[in-house]
Amino acid sequence: MYIAVRENNVDQALRVLKKKMQREGLFREMKNRRAFEKPSERRAREAAESTRRVRKLMRKRMEREGY
Repeated sequence: MYIAVRENNVDQALRVLKKKMQREGLFREMKNRRAFEKPSERRAREAAESTRRVRKLMRKRMEREGY
């Protein structure tokens, strides 16, 4: 990842970096990796995330198509 610092404005560059990291989910991943996650917990979490994603997609599709 590359962030350009313009006119020695480091604060703005940090804001841009944080926003990019948030969008890519790096903060969530770092939080998850702080402690060991059992394989069964990982599977349950990933299944829940998948369900949430599918529900959101279906909600948007229903809203757009008007079913």
